[in-house]
Formats: sequence, C-alpha cells, structure tokens
Amino acid sequence: MKKITLLILLLSISGFSQSKSTAIIALNADMTAQFTLDNATSKVSLVLTGPSDKWSSLGLGTASSTTSGDAYVYTTSVTDGTTSPTNTNQDWNTISNTVTSGRRTITLERTLTNSDLNDLQLAFDTTNSIDVVWSRSGSAIAPAPNVNRGSLNATFTTTLGVNDVSLNDEMLLYPNPTSGELFIKTKTNLSKINIYNQTGALVKTILIKDNSNEVKVNVNDLPKAFYLFELQNDSEKTWKKILVN
Repeated sequence: MKKITLLILLLSISGFSQSKSTAIIALNADMTAQFTLDNATSKVSLVLTGPSDKWSSLGLGTASSTTSGDAYVYTTSVTDGTTSPTNTNQDWNTISNTVTSGRRTITLERTLTNSDLNDLQLAFDTTNSIDVVWSRSGSAIAPAPNVNRGSLNATFTTTLGVNDVSLNDEMLLYPNPTSGELFIKTKTNLSKINIYNQTGALVKTILIKDNSNEVKVNVNDLPKAFYLFELQNDSEKTWKKILVN
C-alpha cells in the first residue's frame, strides 16, 4: 500500500508545464495552423495563415467536414461559428488579423474549457492531440463547391518559453539526510511546500509568504523517516525525497 501511494503521488506532478504547442501544421502548400495551450492563462491560441484572396477555413475537434466540430474560421472575414456543421455559439476572440504580401495571418484565442458542452474542451492536463479538418478555395473567393479539403490529427509537445525558468532548474536541497534544518534554493520563487509521509498523508504545509527562492525548513519535529517534499510556485510542482534522521 505504501509503495502504491507513493507512486500515485509521484505521478501526480505531471501537467504543471507552462504550455503545450503543436508544430506549425502545413495544411496544404499555402495554408498553416498552430495551436498553443497555455496552462498559466488557461487560454488556447490558434494562429492560422492562408492566401488573402481565397477563403479558407479550419474545423476543430473533427476529422470530417460532414461531422459537427467546434468551429470554422474563415481567413477572408474571420467568421466564427456560422457555417454548418458547427456549434453556433463560439467564444473565440480575434487577437490580430493582418495581410502581408498576399498572405493573411489570424491569431485567435479562447479559454481552454468552458461550461458549453458543445464547445471543444481542451483541458491542459489531458489534451495531447487535436483533430482538424480544413478547406480552401481553388481560386479567389470561389463558391463553396470549388475547394481543396483535408483532415489530420496534430499532437501537442510540452514547452517552456525562452525566458521561462523551470522549478527544477539548478534546485538545491541540503543537507539530505537532515536532522534539524533543510535549506532549499531554487531559480524561481516558491509559494508553498507540502510535506508527505511514506503513506501519502500530509504532515505539514509551509506557506512562503514572500515568495522567496531561498527557504529554510525546520524538520526537527518530524519522526525519523523518508518524506516527500512537494515544492510549488505559481505554475509548477516538483517532488523531492528527503530523509530525516
């Protein structure tokens, strides 16, 4: 039972990365899309590019243009949720819509999840891929039957921003084993420390009021044993095994 509890605790640290992104998806020769899920802001962004003189659209959460999906987005006028099949009540916001040298780039944003069950729910921890269906006219603003179509499944890769620092970067915990005080130094500020015993029971919580990156923890009140220290900042968690002797 102890080993199972510890394993569950260790596995629970996944899902605290900053963001997940797909690669830039080449839908066809002149149309691309890229999705990013942001754990800190609870937003998903979509950057869609295509020719500015042709309509092109993207359906989310479906692999067929005949099956109801989350939304269709047109690069000629950014129509949100007005084409069948689709959910007509969408929550995408247009962040930017620019044309350069005949190419249109649109950035859209919405919340990862919401209360509308007809919307595609993109929970950060469990969303690892997304089905999309795309269509594009074969000539400038052609009627609907004159289209190129396709579908695919895109996978997300966990990423950290260029300037982001992970909680695990150059972390120091010493001395280990310890019998009195444990010193913790991190590259990011800490907000809370939870201490669990070997059965998974929470034995102590320490709130870091000043969000310091250097913390001294008194452990002389803990019985001699191994403990799991759960270190938290605003967006991440990490676990460290400490022996109190």
